[in-house]
Amino acid sequence: MWPVDRYRIVHRELALEHGLTERRIARALHAGELRAVARGRYILASDLAGRDDAADVFYRAQCVAAASGPGRPVLSHDSAAAIHRIALLYPDHEHVHVTTGRDAGGSRRSRRIIHSGRLPDEDVVEVDGVLVTSVPRTAVDVALAAGTFPQALTVFDGAVGTAADREDIERLLAASRHGVALARRAYRLADDRSDSPGESWSRAQMIDAGLPVPDLQVEYRLGSGRRAFCDFGIGDVFVGEFDGLVKYRREMRKGEAPEDVVIREKIREDELRELGLDVARWIWSDLGRGLMVPKLAAHYERLGVRSP
Repeated sequence: MWPVDRYRIVHRELALEHGLTERRIARALHAGELRAVARGRYILASDLAGRDDAADVFYRAQCVAAASGPGRPVLSHDSAAAIHRIALLYPDHEHVHVTTGRDAGGSRRSRRIIHSGRLPDEDVVEVDGVLVTSVPRTAVDVALAAGTFPQALTVFDGAVGTAADREDIERLLAASRHGVALARRAYRLADDRSDSPGESWSRAQMIDAGLPVPDLQVEYRLGSGRRAFCDFGIGDVFVGEFDGLVKYRREMRKGEAPEDVVIREKIREDELRELGLDVARWIWSDLGRGLMVPKLAAHYERLGVRSP
């Protein structure tokens, strides 16, 4: 019924051309059938229903709507990360970020942050018709602006997939001046095997606490013959798992309830223990409240695991 563009965005003018009225649009917005992502641009609420990543989808639509406006601005920082689908730790979804391409002209508005800064051709790419800063430029911009080691580590974990990425990141860091020490430290410790912001934040806390950092995405062959890929592992003695809601939802099979996943995870954990592995698990709130580090330290003490 609602005409949408390639990004699943409803344009007010196109809706009117299709015979829908201003009153119908207003009624849909009031009823929550449509959600505004920009002036005269909307997303269907049905496209967000039941999605764990609904907030990400909505924010991405806001960014696309802004990028397709007058002048085709270049999305940057958290907005470019959203388009590249680089998961961030505590991303800014309140503002659309763009960069001017000039040394001046930065400003902050209620829903938009305009960053000053030159944009060489190699730092700008087009993704599905939207102009954004490149993955390396986006990662460096986010890391410099983030202000915390876990946030910088998270964005670099998501951005260091190729040798070319690393070469460009190093070029950009070498040219940076403000806040670069933290970004360089995070970049040195980045690992593209990290599978989520929760895993990156976990590793950042281990590093800051001086704890041994396990290997990532470690494979174990269970007694049942199945393979288990664990977030963290130390040889044949220890397994660490970050349990996030998205991870559990991702592992749900068709027709399953969340409890089915929990039961299957418990069986998997029992099989890991049968291999002689000590298993530690933690959740998002453990990271936020600083509970993971003492929990992990207790496991290491019991196992005799020491820092190199």
